[in-house]
Amino acid sequence: MRAEPDGAVEEVGSVLVALADPTRRRLLDLLAAQGAATATTLSGRLPVSRQAIVKHLAVLDAAGLVVGSRVGREVRYSLRPAGLNTTTRWMSSLAADWDLRLAAIKRAAEAADRDLT
Repeated sequence: MRAEPDGAVEEVGSVLVALADPTRRRLLDLLAAQGAATATTLSGRLPVSRQAIVKHLAVLDAAGLVVGSRVGREVRYSLRPAGLNTTTRWMSSLAADWDLRLAAIKRAAEAADRDLT
């Protein structure tokens, strides 16, 4: 697996922490389905207080997964899909490394099986 710069490691960590919570994943699902929304609108769709939604949105914002923009007195949150790019690359690299290892194990097992017969 390729080494990632320190900033990328921190970015992946903050995204994984943000995605670890089911309420935050549900918020991302809602924003993906309906587009930009306020914390009040989102709290009406979940069994969580508006204040809790604001805290969850702050974690998602810090991880680069959502962005809030002021429209009058409201803050409307929307997805930032690019926030997943570094994490996606890391996960793809990790999966590719495992694929190589499993292919090597398969070749070794097949070679051992041929040697036995």
